[in-house]
Amino acid sequence: MVTVIVRHKVKNYAKWREAFDGFRKERRVGGEKSFKLGNIAGKKNNIVGIMRFDSTANAKSFFSSRLLKAKMTEAGVLEKPDIWIVEDR
Repeated sequence: MVTVIVRHKVKNYAKWREAFDGFRKERRVGGEKSFKLGNIAGKKNNIVGIMRFDSTANAKSFFSSRLLKAKMTEAGVLEKPDIWIVEDR
């Protein structure tokens, strides 16, 4: 298992969350096991996701997919996300 931490700004949280929730099946197929969402304190459109994936390879593949990039654009992501893949020890 690996933990993936993602941070990015979005145009509108409600629109982004709808797209995120609608992408659940694709996230699961990509190896996601769980997630938790939050935002930078005082900045509701600056999203932080903490996700657990079944493997480093699956996490890398999922976050580099064209389908995800298209969905992020559609959801109103305003910038390239910061992504950290953290391997368990």
